[in-house]
Amino acid sequence: MSELQSRKLIPVQEHLRDQVANALRAALIAGELQPGVIYSAPTLAAEYGVSATPVREAMLDLAREGLVEAVRNKGFRVTELSERDLDEYTEIRSLIEIPTIGRVTRTASREQLEALRPVAEEIVAAARRGDLIGYLESDRRFHLDLLALAGNARLVETVAGLRKRSRLYGLTDLSQEGSLVGSAQEHTALLDIMIEGDAEAAEEHMRRHLAHVRTLWAARKREAERTAPSRRLGAH
Repeated sequence: MSELQSRKLIPVQEHLRDQVANALRAALIAGELQPGVIYSAPTLAAEYGVSATPVREAMLDLAREGLVEAVRNKGFRVTELSERDLDEYTEIRSLIEIPTIGRVTRTASREQLEALRPVAEEIVAAARRGDLIGYLESDRRFHLDLLALAGNARLVETVAGLRKRSRLYGLTDLSQEGSLVGSAQEHTALLDIMIEGDAEAAEEHMRRHLAHVRTLWAARKREAERTAPSRRLGAH
């Protein structure tokens, strides 16, 4: 099964489509599926030990999230983000999230903020144990739940969409280097600042955090470009 041998074959169950989608997300995060490369549903299905139908359905789900795009009569291409894309996503998130963090710092209660500490600590724990899926899921929950304290559901929905399209690909190397732990610890530090009620410092911390995430994107993108020729799996 080439380089996909180590993946567990997915059992045929009621929610097979969701299982395949989650497995494909894990492959994207690990860098096993490379941006710009086209993957066919039959090839991936053979690697996972399932039929092509749930793979196609799962890929369509990922396409709706902006993670892949359909290529007629060939399969699906992993979405490739340019440096400009990354800069624009960071700018939009900064315009939304930085002032919102300041507002939440001024209006949220200590109890509301402390309720998010277990999630912030789970981000750090996941980074330390190399659990990339857990890392991203905890990170998503923390940021969206924190923004939700502003009371604007559309704002949270917008940021959630931006996060899906700017997802970190190929985190394995960064995790092994320990780069993710530093970023993870910024979440507990942010909570501490917000609980102290220093809105200006919280905004500045959020600004640095988003800049740090942008740096991780750039580092991962450069690494993907450097290793892509030797890591393309099941591509046509």
